[in-house]
Amino acid sequence: MQTIRDGDDSNKYHILTYGCQMNVRDSEIMAGLLEAMGYTAADTVEDADIILFNTCSVRHSAENKVYGKLGKMMALKRKKPDILIAFGGCMAQLPEVRQKLKKSGVDVVFGTHNIHELPHLIEEAKSKKQAVYRVWEQEGMVVEPVPSQRRPGLSAYVNIMYGCNNFCSYCIVPYTRGRERSRQPEAIIKELEEIAALGYREVTLLGQNVNSYGHGLEKEIDFADLLEITSAVEGINRIRFTTSHPKDMSDKLIGAVAILPKVCEHIHVPLQAGSNEVLRRMNRHYTREHYLELTHKIRQRIPGVAITSDLIVGFPGESEEDFLDTLDMVKKVRFEAAFTFMYSPRSGTRAASWEEQLDLEEKKERLQRLNQVQYQIATEINQSMQGSIKEVMVEGPSKTNPEKLTSRTRTNHIVIFSGPKDLIGQLINVRIIEARTFSLFGEVVN
Repeated sequence: MQTIRDGDDSNKYHILTYGCQMNVRDSEIMAGLLEAMGYTAADTVEDADIILFNTCSVRHSAENKVYGKLGKMMALKRKKPDILIAFGGCMAQLPEVRQKLKKSGVDVVFGTHNIHELPHLIEEAKSKKQAVYRVWEQEGMVVEPVPSQRRPGLSAYVNIMYGCNNFCSYCIVPYTRGRERSRQPEAIIKELEEIAALGYREVTLLGQNVNSYGHGLEKEIDFADLLEITSAVEGINRIRFTTSHPKDMSDKLIGAVAILPKVCEHIHVPLQAGSNEVLRRMNRHYTREHYLELTHKIRQRIPGVAITSDLIVGFPGESEEDFLDTLDMVKKVRFEAAFTFMYSPRSGTRAASWEEQLDLEEKKERLQRLNQVQYQIATEINQSMQGSIKEVMVEGPSKTNPEKLTSRTRTNHIVIFSGPKDLIGQLINVRIIEARTFSLFGEVVN
């Protein structure tokens, strides 16, 4: 969970953000809308006049965290009845969640498709002194422009599209985020120019599947074209993107990453599982053979590229042989990093109703085995970098040791080193002198 805060004026807000980068970006837009109304960010929930939940529904565990925090905020509201509590994000799109909220005393409920209506909903709730629930069941046109209050730092998120058309059998996102809609390239470029003027030096382009960018736009354009256009924006030194679906990552896109100097050599392309049967049941629309060919092509075309993945173990019906196929793929591809998960039934998705659910202990055991293999590979890759010189962007003081600085390579590796604070924001070269599983340590190269 992340918070947007800091402020000392009257009429204050506090946003509680759960979930992915898209939710972080949505919270920046919500903050911009509130500040346009005259609100400022509060240091704590106790200081806030509006407490806003921006929620995630990808797993029930994420929802349970939200409900736990909501209970505490409702207790605060009983002590301070004038506090307005608003509830948005992916959870709000689910009818069963809205039904629960009606009994909770939440003042405003809005969804992922109508964030721009937030100021009107707040004013309506305050003027009528009653709860206002307004959630669009279906997505509408992309609303441009919307105000934004970005997090401080050097790196910014920029949405290039919304929604998902893939309907993986385990995933709720198409039901909470709607169908794919692409933003106009001119709007994206304008936003990039604005954030460059604010001092941001790195941008991450966001989409559930960036490969689909451009579908439905009158202008003929694809994601590779967009990368070329965004590379021309002055002031932005690095461009990242997430996420690419393995089924439709084109040769043209791989070529663009290879030749565009600002685009970082890091591709997050989730495998999810290494068994063709499990991939079929997941509705992923590719095979392990296709994925191996794709990653081989990426490594051939983009020297030094880092490939990262998401991996799920314990999917319904996954046999020991299926799981061994996943371990085999991890060993063959050698991911620089992977986000690994035990399958968790998500109501509203097809896989949740299937009978072949694995027991928790078996899923835990497989996750442990998977992590053991992946961590060893990550350690070996990091150790192979010892003695090499890498370009890094210096991000700020290290979270674990404020006396040192933290930086990031083009391949998204964290490098910790000693140096003066005036290096923050700069691109410099460091020599890697120590490697661990999740981080690297370096020294400045003069």
